[in-house]
Amino acid sequence: MNRARRRILSASGALLVASLAGCTGTEDTTPAGTETPTETDTQSPTETELTAEQRLEQLAADNAAFATDLYRHITEGTEDNIFVSPYSISVALAMTYAGARGETKRQMRDTLHYTLGQQVHPAFADLRSELQSRETTEGSGEDEVDAFQLATANALWGREGYEFADEYLDLVEENYGGGLRRADFAGDPDGERSRINAWVAEQTEDRIEDLLPPSSITPGTVLVLTNPIYFLASWQQEFDPEDTEDGTFTALSGSESTVPMMHQGLRTDYASISGAEAIELKYVGGEVSMVLILPEQGEFEAFERSLDGETLFRIFESLGDASGDLAMPRFEYETSLQLSRALSNLGMPDAFSKSADFSGMVPRDGSLWIDDVYHDAYVSVDEEGTEAAAATAVTMVDSAPPRSFDLTFDRPFLFCIRDRPTDAALFLGRVTDAGSAQPE
Repeated sequence: MNRARRRILSASGALLVASLAGCTGTEDTTPAGTETPTETDTQSPTETELTAEQRLEQLAADNAAFATDLYRHITEGTEDNIFVSPYSISVALAMTYAGARGETKRQMRDTLHYTLGQQVHPAFADLRSELQSRETTEGSGEDEVDAFQLATANALWGREGYEFADEYLDLVEENYGGGLRRADFAGDPDGERSRINAWVAEQTEDRIEDLLPPSSITPGTVLVLTNPIYFLASWQQEFDPEDTEDGTFTALSGSESTVPMMHQGLRTDYASISGAEAIELKYVGGEVSMVLILPEQGEFEAFERSLDGETLFRIFESLGDASGDLAMPRFEYETSLQLSRALSNLGMPDAFSKSADFSGMVPRDGSLWIDDVYHDAYVSVDEEGTEAAAATAVTMVDSAPPRSFDLTFDRPFLFCIRDRPTDAALFLGRVTDAGSAQPE
């Protein structure tokens, strides 16, 4: 990780659910959320208005439950390294959920663990406000460096000429800061894909460059909801590179490899629970940390299958003051996922089908559905600290049937071969007698 990268970003982000657990401040500095006036569904099991602190506590628990559900699903049957940002995925889908109605809304609420119902939107606004206050600097004057950066950005990209409900756009703007940007999906889908990818890359210091792969945007795309996040922080107690030495790492498959292992003796929070040990490494400022969990020898898969939100929070609660020696590898990798199948299997299939009801997004009968949810995440851990970036894009298409026709070319007609991006007419002709135009 390069210290030259430690400069103020226009948008950045969070690191897994461990950061959410530490983001429950008591000060209410967030603009109040609004409910969509046209909402008629049951809002939530939570009937009473909650304080910002209560919303944040519930949101952290809910997101941990969703995070572990999703984690178990995407890691099942693979031995690959996996890294995701449940926060980013949940935010992008929360903006989508704001326009869901009926059974689609119920499925999304249950799958994503949005127990706050419509209060989930001001809760995410509360959290966004908290995260924006996390940046920490060290030194002064020319020697000042950004020792800790954590922020997030949201944006909607809507097809030119397509009408969206004002109430929906107002809700997203107020609670997520996600303004609507118009895009020529019909005329230049790949150009708009490149434009969105460039914006995401800018927000993540070029760590996430190709969030939307080729063909992910088509002329039928109506809306893309994006959440890029970026995180860069120094350890509160850095590792000395002089103490790093090669060591053996045994993979899940049993194979062994030689990797650089960082070492230090330190005093920090530690927990020993049934089936695993955990240690917490704080970043500069002390408000965000990395919690590392080491299952017992030979029990990794069993422990991973049992991991849920309650277990994760129990580990957090069990952490206590301790001292000792730590050795851990440096690592760096990236994960790219398409989540439509995982989210459908977890309980929200309607959102990905033509039976979806996102009528809260449009001022007419809803005809939108989610085409896919794209997620990329990058992480780098070394002696200085951690750099992590992630981005999520929800692509939506219009499920209304295309215009129908019954057309037979049984009389003279014209034809043109054109270059679509430029509309240049490359060839122009006519057929006035198809009989004489048959090959011999």
